[in-house]
Amino acid sequence: MHIRFDGVTVAVTGAGHGFGRAIARGFAGLGARVFACDLSDAELAETAKAEGSITTAAFDLTAPGAAAGWIRSVEDATGGAVGVLVCNAGGVRGQVMRPVEDVPEEDWHAIFDINAHAAFRLAKAVAPGMKRARGGRIVTISSGAGLKPSRTGIQAYCAAKHALVGLTRQLSREFGPHGITVNSVAPGFVLSNPASIAQFESYGEAGKRAMIEGIAMRRLGAAEDIANAVIFLASPYAGWITGQVVPVDGGT
Repeated sequence: MHIRFDGVTVAVTGAGHGFGRAIARGFAGLGARVFACDLSDAELAETAKAEGSITTAAFDLTAPGAAAGWIRSVEDATGGAVGVLVCNAGGVRGQVMRPVEDVPEEDWHAIFDINAHAAFRLAKAVAPGMKRARGGRIVTISSGAGLKPSRTGIQAYCAAKHALVGLTRQLSREFGPHGITVNSVAPGFVLSNPASIAQFESYGEAGKRAMIEGIAMRRLGAAEDIANAVIFLASPYAGWITGQVVPVDGGT
């Protein structure tokens, strides 16, 4: 299987570290012209230290008009449509599990804004160009928490990832007649950011061993495992796959 993305414009959100960095670098190494965004200029500069073309932009995707403005700037820079959109930005926004009666509404909305609302706005922004081009790929990064209760215990995170899965499936029906596929990768437990590292450490040695023994492959995942699944779903080999959620979790 030989996969290349020469001449393809790829937009990746949350690309400053973890999954997003691995995804951006993976596509760039296969010839794509990658546009990467996140909150931190410094983290994005590190992402861009890789083989291939990675253009970065630091801004908050949850700000009004930010998603549409970024996609418009990518289309202006390339003179064409985005070929692949990867909606990776998300996370728990620094929150921890609290009883639902103690969760402020603004904290609920903050998690939904980045995990679900941003993906909606990005898909809305790329849709006209992809439809004109009669093709495209959208890949969302959901989670095992989009299919079952979340290990984090954070109500908004679990609900937002379920919403992202629903958006993915609905868009696949809408976009299919235009030659656009929409799929999701649901990562298992990967030490990809400070929140996941802190969560893993909180289990203690016995809890860590139990988690790993509950994985068929007997190891935690790596960011590259997630990037590889995204690259496959964006490739011509996945041209008749749409509306699917692919767990990449080592057999959890």
